[in-house]
Amino acid sequence: MKFSGMLAIVVLLGGVGMVCGQDLYDEAPIHYSETSEDNPIARLQAQLDEGEQELAFDQEHGFLKSVLNALDISPESQVLVYSKTSFQLQAITPRRPRALYYNDHSYVGWVQGGDVVEVMTTDPVRGEVFYTLQQEPNEKPQFVRDKGQCTVCHSSSRTQRVPGGLVRSVFVNASGLPHYGAGTFNTDQTSPLAERWGGWYVTGTHGSMRHMGNVVSRDRHDPENIDREDGANVTDLAARFPVNKYLTPHSDIVALMVLEHQLQMQNFLTLASHEARRATHHDQVMNEALERPADYVSESTTRRIKNAAEKVVRSMLFVDEAKLTDKVEGSSEFSKKFQELGPQDSQGRSLRQFDLQSRLFKYPCSYLIYSEAFDQLPLEMQTTIAKRLREILSGRDNDEDFQHLSPADRKAISEILQETKPDFWQLGADA
Repeated sequence: MKFSGMLAIVVLLGGVGMVCGQDLYDEAPIHYSETSEDNPIARLQAQLDEGEQELAFDQEHGFLKSVLNALDISPESQVLVYSKTSFQLQAITPRRPRALYYNDHSYVGWVQGGDVVEVMTTDPVRGEVFYTLQQEPNEKPQFVRDKGQCTVCHSSSRTQRVPGGLVRSVFVNASGLPHYGAGTFNTDQTSPLAERWGGWYVTGTHGSMRHMGNVVSRDRHDPENIDREDGANVTDLAARFPVNKYLTPHSDIVALMVLEHQLQMQNFLTLASHEARRATHHDQVMNEALERPADYVSESTTRRIKNAAEKVVRSMLFVDEAKLTDKVEGSSEFSKKFQELGPQDSQGRSLRQFDLQSRLFKYPCSYLIYSEAFDQLPLEMQTTIAKRLREILSGRDNDEDFQHLSPADRKAISEILQETKPDFWQLGADA
């Protein structure tokens, strides 16, 4: 499958996708396979077609630099994966890792000598959509959308059964081939560091904590026996592969941690979008068939919206986040550039501010609350999420699952949202 590795840029593509799941989101009201015009790549392609934008090609990286610039993706977001887990696997080894770059809504993958630049980008209604750009000089470059092969893997239980992405951690041999029999890990903010980043390069420091990155399995009979010490607190990758072939010499640990949160958080937002739209559509059909009032809302619709909203809220508030037991510090400018994006409240606080002492963020509430995907959630879903956030942050819901949020955390997050997301915040008060 030519495009099956798209998010093996991001991940080891794992699991068999559910064809029935794809059938669901290809039907009304999602219509996943129809033309997606409301996403960054579709908008960029329109600009290219109209001559309003150009992409420059260079012999070393092809269209990579120009695509990153057009999508406003910083090279400092670079993370590197060396497991052979994509369709261009023959070009990938620990000496020639695949590079991934991302911002809040788009992911660009590049491999040395690869035939294409690979892109995954967010349609705020449908979820993630997948494109390739041929790595050949062309005055009119064309991003070609995948026709459904990618979602065979990218709509599995690991992505909440919606079109999405994930990060996988694997044990790999010296050539980059995964030892599937040794087991793999689907990693996110809840994963202990000990299970993260097998098959990935990781730069930065993390004290006494250990992960699976930067090393390979030397014994095929005991692939889980890896030298975690050799992979720990690595700040320079030059001895492991020619770093000068890449846009930066880094595969920043903080960028990896943010990526893990972002991908799964986006999957929950897509699930919320799909569930709310499907449930409402079902009510519309049944209301007409049963001659009920057009605005009748069934109990099942209310229940589906609440269930999906709860998953969003739990991910957004970092429930069950793996505790950091030592300080984490990245090796690149990623942390600085990420935090500068804001928005900030009148006290200079932002949901993008890092903690990196005991947890990822200083104020544990996802910055994706400012994303297009969140803003385009149906009103019923936004209102349900806003109400739950107010219940939790006010202390009215003092469930054990939210005890990681101190009174100071709850107060700060409430104040930040009240200033930086006032219309949404008011929905919770009106509900």
